[in-house]
Amino acid sequence: MTFARTKIFIACLLATGLGLSACSNSNNSDKKQDTLTASAPATGEASNLSERNAQQRLISTLESHFKKAGINAKITGIKSTEVPNMSWVSLEGMAPVYVTNDGKYLIQGDVIRLGDKELHNVSETLQSDVNKKIFSNLKAEDLLIYPAKGKTKHVIYVFTDVSCPYCHKFHEQMDEMNSKGVEVRYIAWPRGEQHMPAMEAIWCNSDRRAAFDQAIAGGSITPTTCKNPVKDQYQMGLNIGVNGTPGVYSSEGLYLGGYMSTSELLDRLK
Repeated sequence: MTFARTKIFIACLLATGLGLSACSNSNNSDKKQDTLTASAPATGEASNLSERNAQQRLISTLESHFKKAGINAKITGIKSTEVPNMSWVSLEGMAPVYVTNDGKYLIQGDVIRLGDKELHNVSETLQSDVNKKIFSNLKAEDLLIYPAKGKTKHVIYVFTDVSCPYCHKFHEQMDEMNSKGVEVRYIAWPRGEQHMPAMEAIWCNSDRRAAFDQAIAGGSITPTTCKNPVKDQYQMGLNIGVNGTPGVYSSEGLYLGGYMSTSELLDRLK
């Protein structure tokens, strides 16, 4: 494998794979990142000085390896995992990855614990704790909310884009989800720069729900600009690992999946 191909291969490792139940992000790979500096320690919850020092050494090692590979990636968080000698690293604008504690190996994807009746994704708790804090800080006026009918039994957060066919299918069952006690809170996540104006027009509309309903049904909407949270929400999605729409999360920050039927959604919420 040539050096150039190796760089491309490593860069591809930092991109998260996409399932068949979501629309892909069309320009995620075009986003440039700031180079990591060892003087800016990543956030984390190291329990003692020794662990913090070890994390800082790992950050410095990763910085060096990323630089050699021609990859600009800013580390925003690092945590130990239940897997021996393996840490979980958050990267700005990219999905989190696993790295060995010597900084030599990077693993993109899920790490599954075996031994129980059910499979356990090691990163679920790590990422869901981060997501829960992020979701709890979102303001209602910055979201597009479809409240439950009657008693609210569940609240879900959904990254959506009106250009995504799977988002259309998901939205078609909104009445059914609401009638089952599910409150849906949409977060704007345009899959590319070309879709940003449409989502901003919806978020700037005086009747955001009516504009979204019309647009996702295939109707046209009048271009409108205003101070809006769309770009910030898009970046937030990148930071927590969103790579397609719809991206459905529980209020506890747990990723539930892409498009799913109402019955499948309710089963996962259980």
